[in-house]
Amino acid sequence: MPTVVPLDSAKPSQAVPLSGLNQLLDLAKKRSPDDQNRLLTGIAGLYESAGAHGGAPEALADIFIALTRDAEREIRRTLAQRLAKADWPPAALVRMLAADEIDIARPVIAASPLLLDDDLLQLLADCSIEHQIQVALRPDIGAAVARAIVAGGDPAVMTALATNRSARIETAAFADLVARSRQLAALRAPLTRHPSLDETLALRLYQWVGEALRQAISDRFTLAPERLAEAVQAAAHHGAAVEWKTVAALPATEDVDARLVAKLHAAGQLRPAYLIRALREEKLGVFAHGLATLGRFEVSQVLHALGGDTARPLFLACIAVGLDRAAFPAILTEIRKLNKGFPRDPDSSAWRLAERSVDQAAYEFRLLMADVDGASV
Repeated sequence: MPTVVPLDSAKPSQAVPLSGLNQLLDLAKKRSPDDQNRLLTGIAGLYESAGAHGGAPEALADIFIALTRDAEREIRRTLAQRLAKADWPPAALVRMLAADEIDIARPVIAASPLLLDDDLLQLLADCSIEHQIQVALRPDIGAAVARAIVAGGDPAVMTALATNRSARIETAAFADLVARSRQLAALRAPLTRHPSLDETLALRLYQWVGEALRQAISDRFTLAPERLAEAVQAAAHHGAAVEWKTVAALPATEDVDARLVAKLHAAGQLRPAYLIRALREEKLGVFAHGLATLGRFEVSQVLHALGGDTARPLFLACIAVGLDRAAFPAILTEIRKLNKGFPRDPDSSAWRLAERSVDQAAYEFRLLMADVDGASV
């Protein structure tokens, strides 16, 4: 058996010689996943115990990190859940787990006290949209992180930030979010409730929200009637948009469409390709109910996406149910023919997003539609 260099707890700065560490990793790789899990669990317990008695040696941190890097996915996921709120692991290990697959990274990003603003900024720069959304949702994120999220401009990430009421958002960054909400309707409701909204920005937001949110703003702030009238007049002058519009004309056939989709789904015959067929047959209601069923969305969310001022949510919903992104331009053309030109897009290519997984697209769609009829993510 190879000899592993012993750990000297009296010399916390001592590093494991590379040869000794490699020998240990080789031994670990030859073990079963259960054995690897027990080994890593033992190392974690030893590290935690050493930290409680004056600090763990650097050598033990090297071993802990190296074993985790080579561990199987499920082992890393379990470890991330254990370490999510702990203050004793090596900071380098926590940063590594935070940049891992999102299912592994999520609890660490959400709660680890060892992740600093610089670490979160690095995640925003280097990692997936899912990682960025989780950073935006992290409690009590600092002003620098919030500024970076707003500067990044991704709708789903900005919407996540707007829903994070503990986020410390500076006035300039919050004003930018309010300005962006003119085009991005999903921002409006969470901004209305955010603690960072002041009276000046509330009046600006008042110009382009619908009646329900105008009432919410009026209830929250004591605003003089003449100031509200000025805001309404400004909205009319600029032709500002209101909240999401449901333009799809479905009521006449909605029950029939819903029953047909439910029957196809029960028989296992509802497939993404059927949605395209429904559009070709000019059955927009069947498309809407089918998209909602396949994606496990609320029908109201799909209808609002169909009537939106951007095609981005609809694009995400289509990707979430497995429709080919290359087919979306044709799908969008057919929908607009049946739906009075909606969803519209000030920038015709605004829906063209970077590659998304099915799960990621579904999550982003739900996030953007989270305030539609009380729906949640």
